[in-house]
Formats: sequence, C-alpha cells, structure tokens
Amino acid sequence: MDNQKYLTSPPKIATMPPGVPYIVGNEAAERFSYYGMNSILTIFMTKYLLDKMGHSSVMPPARAEAWYHTFVSTLYFLPIFGAFLADAIFGKFRVVFWLSIVYCGGHATLALMGSPVAHAIEPRYLLAVGLLMIALGAGGIKPCVSTNVGDQFGETNKHLLTRVFNWFYFSINAGSALSTLLIPWLLEPYKASPELATKLSPGIVNFLESPRLHSPDIAFGLPGVFMAIATVIFWLGRKKFVHIPPVGLRPYARAVFNKETGKILLNILMPVPFVAMFWALWQQNFSSWIVQAESMDRHLFGIEWLSSQIQTVNPIFILIMLPLFSYWLYPFVEKFVRLTPLRKIGAGLFVTAASFFLVAMIQTRIDAGARPSIVWQVWAFVILTAGETLVSPTHLEFSYTQGPVKMKSLCMCTYLWAVFLGNVFTAAVNFFIQNPDGSVKLQGASYFMFFVWVMLATAVLFVIVAPFYKGRTYLQDQAEHAPAEETAIGFAVQPEA
Repeated sequence: MDNQKYLTSPPKIATMPPGVPYIVGNEAAERFSYYGMNSILTIFMTKYLLDKMGHSSVMPPARAEAWYHTFVSTLYFLPIFGAFLADAIFGKFRVVFWLSIVYCGGHATLALMGSPVAHAIEPRYLLAVGLLMIALGAGGIKPCVSTNVGDQFGETNKHLLTRVFNWFYFSINAGSALSTLLIPWLLEPYKASPELATKLSPGIVNFLESPRLHSPDIAFGLPGVFMAIATVIFWLGRKKFVHIPPVGLRPYARAVFNKETGKILLNILMPVPFVAMFWALWQQNFSSWIVQAESMDRHLFGIEWLSSQIQTVNPIFILIMLPLFSYWLYPFVEKFVRLTPLRKIGAGLFVTAASFFLVAMIQTRIDAGARPSIVWQVWAFVILTAGETLVSPTHLEFSYTQGPVKMKSLCMCTYLWAVFLGNVFTAAVNFFIQNPDGSVKLQGASYFMFFVWVMLATAVLFVIVAPFYKGRTYLQDQAEHAPAEETAIGFAVQPEA
C-alpha cells in the first residue's frame, strides 16, 4: 500500500471522522456473520451433526459446550498475531482485508456440511476446518478493527471517542440481534403453530415449513454472504480511513521490549484476569443457556421460539441499555460518586453473578421436573446484559486509550485475551466434569452455582485490587512531527484524570 494515497494521521477536525460510517457498517455486517454462525453451533453439534453416511453423529451437551468454548478461546487467542502483523509489518487495512477473505472461506466450508460434499468428506472435518478458518479470520482482524476506530480520532475530536465506541458496540449488537433471530430458524425445521397457520395463507405456511429453507448450507451460508458484504464495505472506505503506517519489525521490537512500554503493558493487563471471568460466564448464553432453554416452555407472544433464538434478547437489551446507561445512569451516578472505568467494571462483575444465580434457580425448578416459562431466562438476560454494558464497552475503550499509539492493536489484545482466558476456563471446566460413563460431575443447578461463587470471589478480589491502578491515556498525535522522546513508542499522552 502506498501510504501517500491515504491519511496517515487524524485530520484536525472537531466533528466525526469520515471513515467512521464505513467502520460501523463493516462491523454490523461482520457481527451478523459471526453471531449468526455462533448462535447455532451448540445446537447443531447436539442435534443435527451427521456423519458422511447421513447418520446422526451428535455430541453430548457437555462435550459440545467444551468444544464450542475451545473454538471461541482459539479465536480470541489469535488476535496477538493479527496485532503484530498490523502494527509491525502490513498495517491494519491490509490485515483486515486479507484475513476477511479467509473468514469468508471459513463460512463457505461450514456451508458444505449441508451439501453433497458432506457425503465425500466427513462433516466433522468440514466443521473443524471451517471453524479454524473463521478463528483465523475473525481472530486476526479483531484487534485491528476496534483500534481502527480509535485511530480516526485526535486531540480536536477526542470528546467524541466514548460516543463512537458506544456506537461501534451498538453496531455489533444490531448485527447480532438480527442474525440470532434469523439464522437458528434457517437451521431448525419450522412448524407453524395452529394459531399462526390460521392467520397466514397456505402458500406462506408451506414456504415457512419448507425443508429446503431449513438446512445447514443455508444457515451457515447466509452468514458467509454477510461477511462478504462486510469485506466490500471495508474496502470501499479505504480512502476515508486514517491509515496508521506500520512501524517496521526493528522499531516494533524496540518498542515492545522498551522498559517504559513494559510497565504500560503490565498496567493494562491488571483488569484482564477479572474481566476474563466475566466472559467465562457471559459466553455461556451461547452454550449452557441454550441447553437449559431446551427444557423450558418457550411459548411467548403466541410463538414457540427455538432455544437458540432466545439469546436474541441480549443484543436487543444492549441496544436499549447502551444509550440508557450513557445518557442517564452514568450522569446520575456521577452526581454522587466519580464513576471511573474500573468502578464500572467492578459493578458489572457483581451484576453478572446475579444473572447466573437466577439461571441456577431456574435450573433448580427444571431439576425438580418443572418446565418453567422462558420469561425467567429473559429476566436473567436483562441482568446479564446490564453486567455486559458495564464491563465490555468500558474495557474495550480502556484497552485502547491506555495503550501506546504505535501498539494500539497489541494493547487491544488485552481486551480480547480476557475473552480467550474466560473461554479456556469454561472449556476446561466442561472437559473436567465429564465422566467416562457419560455422566457429569456438576449436575444441573450445581453447575451454574459453581460459576456464581467463582464470579463473586472474582468481583470481591477486583474491588480490593482496582484502587491500586495508575494509568495514562494515549491518543493518536495530530501533529506532523512528534517530539523525539515520544516517537520511540508513539506516545501522545495525557495524565489519567
């Protein structure tokens, strides 16, 4: 890439940068692709996975959950490599563009499980290869896409940074909400209820119940189409973006092993183990919560919802809570106590524990033979989403602003590695609890209560440790030439208020 064709530092404007709409549009389409595929993985492995002869080859729930969290942890481990390639060698644009193509290939491979190819190649192999490609693509671009948001801002419009990170998170959940509602329906055979059938024409009912409409190739293929759209949107924005040039291998190595940088990175790592436990719980709305929903009465608004569709309420609640928290709750709380990022995170950890306590109570009723209404799990999602609103966008912005300018992608990996570590923990728990005879050590409600106690212990420890954190904010420098002492690692600093 010829950097002379593109902006290499944020323009001195007080308004929203011109590249932001392309970044937000790309993120919405990419998140549709990821969460659509993600929403059906557990249910596909436990209900619809076949061998190449067409016979059922499904996994027990604990094993499917363990492999699901292994996939997610692999995806969130790989950003370290994408960050290195972006910051040191190729720049963010090239890394995002080319790995997005790999990402599209992963979706295409998953879609082959519903095609004649699955009779020649074992579907489990297609599943493994497709997920590995998605992990490489999604994991590699993650630290670059989110830091690309912050790269568009400098001193003159830094006041818009919090707002745009919230809009960025908003786009994630807009794409997620649509895909988690639609994609499960494209996988699981649909049967219109008698009440709904009487309101629709026979042609529409036949269309909705068509087996051809509900199959793995359609369910996994549509996310691939949206990933292709995301890639095109990103390419179209290339002349609008600020392209921060890569620093080169030697300067990058000097920056990484610089004593001052080491202190900064250790500082940024402080919240990671605590936020990791948040993700250990949150990510289960795609695994253990779906398995629980299978045993619940899912009739709501006259429709029997699929177990993998219930998670749709999470992004919907996020879309409501982000502006509610930003424009009402946070200003209200600030009247009484200074609301720092770490205080938001600490509060979110306690709230997340409460959501799992409610899920444990639901499971207690299921274990007793009842079939509780799905409304109870929806309430658990309300609490879980409140915890997410406090923790996730706050840690995202924290990881960006606390990192040296020339290593923003690397520093963003601290946010992503929290997700990695959380999923490693959950996967390890699910592998450990499996007994040789097919039973599990943590049965029913005791499984969820285990995570409640782990989360509460984490939250209390975080409250003790957080006051010792001392950090600084680093933003992209808008000056043509930064002072010599700053250019070694790209500092443009302000004391942390």
